[in-house]
Amino acid sequence: MSAPTGTAITALVWAPDWPEEMLRIAAEFSKLNPDIRVNVQFMIGNSVEENIKPRIATGNLPDLVSINPNAYGADLADQGLLADVSKTSAWKNMLDPLKKDWTSRQSRHFGIAGGMATTAIYYNEEMFAKAGIKNLPTNFNEFLAVCEQLKRAGYTPIMWNGGFPNMLGNGPFSSGFANSVVAREPDWKNKISDGTLDLNTLQVAEIFARIRLVPERGFAQESFMATGYDDGIRLFKEGKVAMAFHGSWAAGLLLHGNPFEVGVFMPPWNSPGEQVVPVIGSETGFAVSETPNKAAAMRFLEFIAGPGFSILQMKRQNIPPFKQFPGTVVSDQKMVDYTNAVSRYAVTGSPYYSVLPSNSIERLHRLMQDVLFGKITPRQAAKLLDDSVKNEAKMHYK
Repeated sequence: MSAPTGTAITALVWAPDWPEEMLRIAAEFSKLNPDIRVNVQFMIGNSVEENIKPRIATGNLPDLVSINPNAYGADLADQGLLADVSKTSAWKNMLDPLKKDWTSRQSRHFGIAGGMATTAIYYNEEMFAKAGIKNLPTNFNEFLAVCEQLKRAGYTPIMWNGGFPNMLGNGPFSSGFANSVVAREPDWKNKISDGTLDLNTLQVAEIFARIRLVPERGFAQESFMATGYDDGIRLFKEGKVAMAFHGSWAAGLLLHGNPFEVGVFMPPWNSPGEQVVPVIGSETGFAVSETPNKAAAMRFLEFIAGPGFSILQMKRQNIPPFKQFPGTVVSDQKMVDYTNAVSRYAVTGSPYYSVLPSNSIERLHRLMQDVLFGKITPRQAAKLLDDSVKNEAKMHYK
């Protein structure tokens, strides 16, 4: 695939925690491919989808774009807006279990994962020891007891990202969904797409109730509704909170450069006596749009997933989604062991951005914030989420 001389391509990228690395990847690529210039633009706001929709509406799709492994991304592929990447080395090298996340109904392969995604609770080992916590919690009641113990010892137990609902979605919502819905309904994925999954239930209301319960009991930091992505990580690193409910993609920032040791444990969002259901899947990845610059964008995709990947991986220390990895993998052994442990579970949930229809993702962000502000009850939130997901299914199959 040769690109015409002097091609300029646009890349619209979701990189809240690695913008400089993305610019370096583009610069390295152009150095090795002087015939292609990359214009990097960064996504803003709370979701990938809210950045893509206006571009599609105006017929202004970037040549390379960050994309989530969900029904929205798959639909774009089936509509012929995203190119099939199955002929690339990147696709062949991607871990096989992740490939189903990136395969549409019409069997188009529409993206390459940015990493393996799982969530964990990162904790400050020093604070836990000083608070006299001997055992890590293995269910939600034990988790609340640990928070209570930390609070009594004078610590703020956990960072809550009220100002960046994407992290409430990745953290307590995804784990709540895994333990309340996935655990009870093996066919949940198909039922979401055809609109037959009932989310207007006490179990789903409980997901929202738990999100509210943590700050209600004084377990979250002050002004948590204004805490953004970077602020939240900073609070943990500065020793202002004892725990952060976060993703494997932030392992590099959360595990290193702290004046204290950090441990990780599985979010115990299960009820007592029930087996915990962890969350694992693909991180937000990269797709190539069907534009006149497709050949050049494919070359850039191969570079991001090949030689360029170590640039972002060194910063993020996330889990590479590839069978073979060019360059050195910088992963903390704690995170590698943790991800291996999670992937051995027979029942696992998926990150919320690959579970819900795109409009329902944006709806969920508002619902979680409205519950935290006390504007609606958890029961109302469950009903409104159910309405949104069913409405999306109806629109899809009209």
